Formats: sequence, C-alpha cells, structure tokens
Amino acid sequence: MRITGGSAKGRHLIRPKAGWRFIRPTGDRVREALFNILGDEVAGSAILDLYAGTGALGLEALSRGAETAIFVDQSRQSLELIHGNLTNCFPAARASLQQLNLSRQDSIERLKKKMPAQLRFDIVFLDPPYEKKLAEKTVVMVEREALLKDNGLVIAEERASEQLADQYGTLTLASHRSYGETGLWLYRNTANSSCKTSTCS
Repeated sequence: MRITGGSAKGRHLIRPKAGWRFIRPTGDRVREALFNILGDEVAGSAILDLYAGTGALGLEALSRGAETAIFVDQSRQSLELIHGNLTNCFPAARASLQQLNLSRQDSIERLKKKMPAQLRFDIVFLDPPYEKKLAEKTVVMVEREALLKDNGLVIAEERASEQLADQYGTLTLASHRSYGETGLWLYRNTANSSCKTSTCS
C-alpha cells in the first residue's frame, strides 16, 4: 500500500496488522483512479476523511496538494495508524484526528461541535464497512449538517453491487464508477453553484 501520486508518490504506508479485519484500506488502483478523476480539485482543498481506516484517502489528498485534512474513525488502532502515516509522510501537515462512532445518528452533528465554527470542506471521503447501509446514512448526515462548500464533493465507497440514490437533498450524483467489487459514488453539492467540472454528470 503506497501513495500513488503527488509530493509523496511511492511512499509506503503502514498497513493494518494481521487480523484487523475492521480496517479495509482503499486499494492503490482504485485510489489512483479516483484521484485521476478529481484532478485539480484536490489542490488547496479542505478534506474530511470519514471512516478513515489507515488514512490512505486523506493522505493521498495531502500528497496531491490538499491544504488541510481531518481524519475521523471510531477505532483507536486506526487513529494510531493514521498518526504513524502522517508522521512518516507529512510531519508538518495541517491535519487532525478525531475519534468518533460514525454509525450514530448524531455523529456528524457531534463532529461539527468539535470543529472550528463555519469550517466547510471541499471534499468529503467516506469508506464505511460494506453492506451495512452506512454509506447512504452518512451521505444523508453530511448533507443535513451542511459540511460541504458550494460545489463541493462527497465521495462514497460501497460494494459495487449496492445501490445508492441519484439525489440526497442538495447532493446530486455526478459520477458512478465500479472497480471490481468496489463502487464509488461522487456527489456534487449543487445547492448554490453551477457545476462546470469534469465530475459533473
């Protein structure tokens, strides 16, 4: 498992220990394909990485020019992995870690209370355990709590055979890709913006 592009390209990440089945990192191939889709949108962006696991998605974003990243996971082991990967790859990065059970109905509301007032994100990644309806549930919470900037993106990862809706409030499906058993759903916040990028439908 490694960073696939940007300033830390090729840097190997600390992997979960054998038996840590609750951590399922997004594979290098899928990550590289996703960031090729995102292109220049990553540079200078504010990133929220939910169900962060090893932090691979947020770390990839930092390597490709993201300004700041917040990593959220309920597992202490995950947060320790992310801290180790940040230290190895970006010791001076503007990044923070939050321990939070994202399966709770009020989890995103609780997260907002821990963040600076008015902080909004350009890109929100979420990669929950597959087939537990957590991807859809979390997309709904992100939209409800207005975490995205105008024209911002939510990228939800779920098993490719699952079905997510085309619309969640102000979030409109811009792109849906499948890579083996992995599905990616990219939602654009269209509340107050005119979408003019390559990830628009």
